[in-house]
Amino acid sequence: MARYTGPTWKKSRRFGISLSGTGKELEKRPYAPGEHGPTQRKKLSEYGLQLQEKQKLRYMYGLNERQFRKLFEQAGKMSGVHGENFMILLESRLDNLVYRLGLARTRRAARQLVTHGHVTVDGGRVDIPSYRVKPNQTIGLREKSRNLSAVKEAVEVNNFVPEYLTFDEEKLEGTYTRLPERSELPSEITEALIVEYYSR
Repeated sequence: MARYTGPTWKKSRRFGISLSGTGKELEKRPYAPGEHGPTQRKKLSEYGLQLQEKQKLRYMYGLNERQFRKLFEQAGKMSGVHGENFMILLESRLDNLVYRLGLARTRRAARQLVTHGHVTVDGGRVDIPSYRVKPNQTIGLREKSRNLSAVKEAVEVNNFVPEYLTFDEEKLEGTYTRLPERSELPSEITEALIVEYYSR
């Protein structure tokens, strides 16, 4: 199944969360899309809830099903809680950390920055969005990429960098100082449902 590249606004309203991370999708109409507007009531089955949770997380991080499943299986081989490990692996992706540092306004824009070769890890160019960044690695931009208007705009509006990252606005680089704790990751996700979905 291919990565979803359609409009995120409808998906955000369907799932009741902001997939872009900006929160704008839910400002005007904080209910699911459809002709019946906010009055529609649909009770989901247990399977439906598990599937919805999986799709919510998959769209949030912008992965296709194969990438998502592969990462989920890797998380299962690690010691600790499967669902939490999975969330940490998703968070450790290079495209996601570029977004978290505020170098791009959305994860989709962050993925493009990486793919187009603008991003460095420990000074070396990395153009693989799924690259897993390890603690104490530094993410930056290539010299010629620091003046990109999209980057400047993103840095201007970003006013929050998570505690597991440090960011130097002058150098436009940040360090992944440690793995995040579960409490620092998206609270609107119930990862146990995703573990149940794949355990069926």
